[in-house]
Amino acid sequence: MGRLLEIVTPLHKKTKRDYAARMRDDKSGSMTVAKKFDKDFWDGERKYGYGGYSYDGRWEPVARKLIEIYDLKPGARILDVGCGKGFLLYEFKKLLPQCTIAGFDISSYAIAQAKDEVKSSVFVYNAQEPYPFADKEFDLVVSITTLHNLPIYGLKKALSEIGRVGKQAYILVESFRNDREQFNLQCWVLTCLAFFSVKEWVWLFEVFGYSGDYEFI
Repeated sequence: MGRLLEIVTPLHKKTKRDYAARMRDDKSGSMTVAKKFDKDFWDGERKYGYGGYSYDGRWEPVARKLIEIYDLKPGARILDVGCGKGFLLYEFKKLLPQCTIAGFDISSYAIAQAKDEVKSSVFVYNAQEPYPFADKEFDLVVSITTLHNLPIYGLKKALSEIGRVGKQAYILVESFRNDREQFNLQCWVLTCLAFFSVKEWVWLFEVFGYSGDYEFI
């Protein structure tokens, strides 16, 4: 079993959320729109997802911390499962110019919006399908706020593939530790299918044989 880390949590806490307001604003309709992972999810109204997701450098300290924790060298190979618009990969490439990056996302819209510097390294793909990479091809595999969007049978496959292609792994999923956090998550999440408490996630990691590191928000 891997380590419980805190890398993205400080970034997550910077954004204020009106949980109850989202629940009152036709949340079921917003869920239907959000699960298409198209323009509305990324760059539409806030009730459908990000409410506009553009590059602002916020992922630079996350990339820097991951490089430090996993002792990534200049020639490291890094995979991002659910890379979105590739902003984290862009930061890896800035900090480690000689590294090799790859990423995929189910959203063709997000991949089309990737920064030019990483566009040739990202592609459209489903995280629960067999990954088109060799065993232990990557020094680090990361997946941030993606895996909880999979059904439990897809989650098992994704965790297995992450462990297969990566020498090291770090994943971040949405979760809750108490009733208040459970209520907030129920109000806020639009695309989450794997809705589990922290204890349940840890149990699943053990059952599915995931041995990498993890974080919860």
